[in-house]
Amino acid sequence: MTDPVSLSPAPIPTQPPQTERLRALAQEFEAAFLAQMLKDAGFGKAPDGFGGGMGEDQMQSFLIEEQARVMARAGGIGLGETVFRYLTAQAGGDPAAAPEA
Repeated sequence: MTDPVSLSPAPIPTQPPQTERLRALAQEFEAAFLAQMLKDAGFGKAPDGFGGGMGEDQMQSFLIEEQARVMARAGGIGLGETVFRYLTAQAGGDPAAAPEA
C-alpha cells in the first residue's frame, strides 16, 4: 500500500522582520536620492554628436538608476543608514541594536 498524499496547504511565506523592511526602504530612498543627484550632475550624458535621440535618453535614465542602486547597496553616502536609524526609532525599536547591512 502506498503512503497517502498530504493535502495540507503549503506554508505561507512570512514577511521579513521589521528591521529588514525598514533597511530596504531606507536603501531605496537613498538610491532615489543618489539617482537624482547623478542626473543633476550630468552623469551618463552622451556627447552632443552621438545622436541617440529619445531612446538613448531613456536608456541613460536606466543606467543612472541602476548605478544609484549599486551605490546605495555598497553603503552610499550614509543617508540610507541615517534614515534607517530614524525609522527604527520611530517604530519603537532600538536603532543601536539594529543589525548592520
